[in-house]
Amino acid sequence: MTRLVMKFGGTSMGDLERIRRAARIVAAEVAQGNKVAVVVSAMAGKTNELVAWTDGAGRPAQGIEMSDDEYDVVVASGEQVTSGLLALTLRNMGVDARSWMGWQIPILTDDAHGRARIEDVPGEVLGRAMDAGQVAVVPGFQGVTRDGRITTLGRGGSDTSAVAVAAALECPCDIYTDVDGVYTTDPRIESRARRIEKISYEEMLEMASLGAKVLQTRSVELAMAKRVPVRVLSSFIEPGETGRLPDKGGTLICDEEEIVEKRIVSGVTMSRDEARITLLGLSDRTETPAEVFTRLAEAGVNVDMIVQSQSRKEGAVNLTFTTGRRDAQRAAELMRGAQDALGFEEIRVDEDVAKVSVVGVGMRSHAGVAQTMFRALADKGIKFQAISTSEIKISVLIDAAYAELAVRALHSAYGLEAV
Repeated sequence: MTRLVMKFGGTSMGDLERIRRAARIVAAEVAQGNKVAVVVSAMAGKTNELVAWTDGAGRPAQGIEMSDDEYDVVVASGEQVTSGLLALTLRNMGVDARSWMGWQIPILTDDAHGRARIEDVPGEVLGRAMDAGQVAVVPGFQGVTRDGRITTLGRGGSDTSAVAVAAALECPCDIYTDVDGVYTTDPRIESRARRIEKISYEEMLEMASLGAKVLQTRSVELAMAKRVPVRVLSSFIEPGETGRLPDKGGTLICDEEEIVEKRIVSGVTMSRDEARITLLGLSDRTETPAEVFTRLAEAGVNVDMIVQSQSRKEGAVNLTFTTGRRDAQRAAELMRGAQDALGFEEIRVDEDVAKVSVVGVGMRSHAGVAQTMFRALADKGIKFQAISTSEIKISVLIDAAYAELAVRALHSAYGLEAV
């Protein structure tokens, strides 16, 4: 008998019938002799509803701080409902099950309410329950501070919860979602996209951070740090007549060493959540870029691509950087407020851009990856505005109107339909 953590997302928990399907999948794993813990998300759309309720409660009175701790109490309740419902459904099927709230395990976090980070998950209590044959159902997305206050982990945090529980139990993690694995690109954009059987932690981390929506970035970071094998699977399956699950398939996220044939490029991603900010006629003092990015960092604005070019004005440069759309106006206001101190003439903000990226561990040992990318874009008449690279990825910023065309062109250029 082996331990296993299973995670079901909001779509898989969307209504009672889908919860029953998830319960049948869990029961099949138990019937095959596995000791199971299940991490669940809230029903699809429920967290948004709960957030709207907290917004509807109004703004704090003058002199009163934002009640982020009470916000967490409200929005964490969605996962409490689904964990109780799944445990109840399993019991009604004859499977011994019990729900465990984040504070009962406990899933210990820091006190950054609304975006807390997990600090520790003692696995002893859950492990004993599982070893005794009980299915432990755990609400994702939530934790508790060391002084007993409920916290939430930020959007997509249930993936991180599942990986953290698996790390504590020293076992694999199966993540059930509304797709049957990780694809070479979004199948809604490119019909010839193929499911990837195995992908390295590093590749998945890049793809998640660059726009792939399958897993939350923090969950992949944690899986890589703790070496937790993660498999992405479809929740829209049913155990056969024998009660056994079909071959799992899906996509296994694992160490690079476990992948025998390493592809040069594994996937193409796209993100429309981008904005380009340009400071024109910026003073070319050596310390000026440091001042710009220090102000942004102190305001919690994440910056991605950075390009500096000569200005037409003597003794000045043009500095371009990208950030998420949500941060764009805040970053622009911050720059305008410091215009005199930084010494630039004009600021421009463009939200009609997209970032398209190619990712693959094979880039480390193969030349010509960039040449293939830029030739494919040039053949379609697509101009790029900025470039960023790492050891295993190349990203370009382009006009948003050409984003899907670029994805299809790159997918074909690297032969990913044959993966």
